[in-house]
Amino acid sequence: MNEPFDAKSLLSTLTELPGVYRMLDRAGNVLYVGKAKNLRKRVASYFRENHASPRIALMVAQIARVETTVTRSEAEALLLENNLIKSLSPRYNILFRDDKSYPYIVLSHDSAPRLGFFRGATDKRADYFGPFPSSSAVRDSIHLLQKMFRLRTCENPVFNNRSRPCLLHQIKRCSGPCVGLIEPERYAEDVQMAVMFLQGRQQDVIGRLSTAMDEAAEKLAFEQAAVYRDQIQSLRQVQEKQYVESGTDADVDIVAAVDGDGLICVNLAMVRGGRHLGDRPQFPANTADSSPHEALAAFLYQHYLAHPIPARILVNLPLADGEVAGWLSEMAGRPIRLGEARLTTQRVWVEMAEQSARLAITTRRVALSRQEARLESLCSTLGLEAEEGMRIECFDISHTQGDATVAACVVYQGGGMRKSEYRRFNIRDVQPGDDYAAMRQAVQRRYEKLVSGSGVAPALILIDGGSGQVKVAAAALADLGLSQLPLLGVAKGEARKPGLETLVFADAREPLQLTPEHPALHLIQEIRDEAHRFAVTGHRASRGKTGRTSRLEGIVGIGPKRRKALIARFGGLQGISDAGVDQLTAVPGISRELAEKIYASLH
Repeated sequence: MNEPFDAKSLLSTLTELPGVYRMLDRAGNVLYVGKAKNLRKRVASYFRENHASPRIALMVAQIARVETTVTRSEAEALLLENNLIKSLSPRYNILFRDDKSYPYIVLSHDSAPRLGFFRGATDKRADYFGPFPSSSAVRDSIHLLQKMFRLRTCENPVFNNRSRPCLLHQIKRCSGPCVGLIEPERYAEDVQMAVMFLQGRQQDVIGRLSTAMDEAAEKLAFEQAAVYRDQIQSLRQVQEKQYVESGTDADVDIVAAVDGDGLICVNLAMVRGGRHLGDRPQFPANTADSSPHEALAAFLYQHYLAHPIPARILVNLPLADGEVAGWLSEMAGRPIRLGEARLTTQRVWVEMAEQSARLAITTRRVALSRQEARLESLCSTLGLEAEEGMRIECFDISHTQGDATVAACVVYQGGGMRKSEYRRFNIRDVQPGDDYAAMRQAVQRRYEKLVSGSGVAPALILIDGGSGQVKVAAAALADLGLSQLPLLGVAKGEARKPGLETLVFADAREPLQLTPEHPALHLIQEIRDEAHRFAVTGHRASRGKTGRTSRLEGIVGIGPKRRKALIARFGGLQGISDAGVDQLTAVPGISRELAEKIYASLH
């Protein structure tokens, strides 16, 4: 019999310095990770007679060991805590998806700056505006900026090699700096006004445009005055279309945590420069018996470690102390105002965010119920035991006449697709076009880790294909000693019409064709279609990479550096083929002799 955890002995050894604590069960699994300003006091609070919630009481009952790490400050403890939460995914921590993919608008530092859509890590070679809650919000803003200020959006290889303006200039969405149709000084003024607009200074922009319009009219430059007039009208239309007019140029985040139907949703709405840009609802994991207050605090800590912190954050629930606000201010290096809405406009923003969160909960609950019904129907049809968190994996093969063969495996679990667990396999050492060998290799590479004790075994494996693909997949599993894993093929119907698929079993059962409206078939189709999409995307990327470089690789004297320089200058193989010898010699490292060799090889 296992002895109870000795909390007194532990507490006598703990320090009163800040740090991070990890609570583990008898199997060594991490139950919870937390931070503390005072480790001894914080850990001691878990071993009192009365617990804050049944969830905490259940966790404490499983504790077999507590590990601690001392840090120099509470802020450092928070950073370590979040890193451990992301890497360990403890069962009792509220987890938000590590979403670093919020989009931005980018303005490059080129002589004629480029306006564009951006995701990823920022650097000092451009100016970034955002983040925005969705890609559609970025694209809408870019379209507005194109209409108002006519900034270029083309990539540098295209911009540097144009000899005449593109279609965007003809439809008055670009001023044509690539071929000198606008003076550099005028283009720089348009860039400056675009920056002011993105900073929320619309009134300043309108004032400058009005002055410029009057000056142009006085000089009888009526055509130019009309351009300024159209810009002013576009700006006023933008202001009128805002969901909420704040009357200020504020940058504000609105965070609303709402619970309902057994779910907790934290909705983040963004206001930049006084413009409401929309919102993004998020559903954290491990929220059983958690309150919206706890989810709200967890979101603030986890989200703002990876994203810019605005000067003002409005929340819909009161936070007990100033700990979160103090940490945000310390991270931002400036005072951050965090609290509930006081002004009428702010209350409207919060109410909008709450309403969006409630709608998101309703939508998600309906979707989950539909998925649960589909999964139950699938298990009943196939004779499988339905279980919570059932995992289904699906394979598909994609190639073009045997070229650049790619296998894809997608994962369905917990009512949705688990994109972070998708995998692609570049198929090697098989006869081009041999789908059977490609499928066998993909299945073997996917599940060979299960034999060594790592990885997660699926409850069902789907194969996009008929009896031939199913047989080779079953053989691959048999070689690994995994024949017990259920396997099902999805053979396309006549003319590949959805609803006419045939289910092919790996055992002796006869093939089965479900009716087009059968919920089990709908789930199979959803997973199969996602596998097909993922495989085709990977194949196109592989084929495109090969197409951009393969013909260059055969030219003597063209190594990786020169190949990269050529592609960077001309944008790809087609651009290199279109270039003349003189243009090729302008690339660093390309002599005239080598340029003539490249030209001769591509023509």
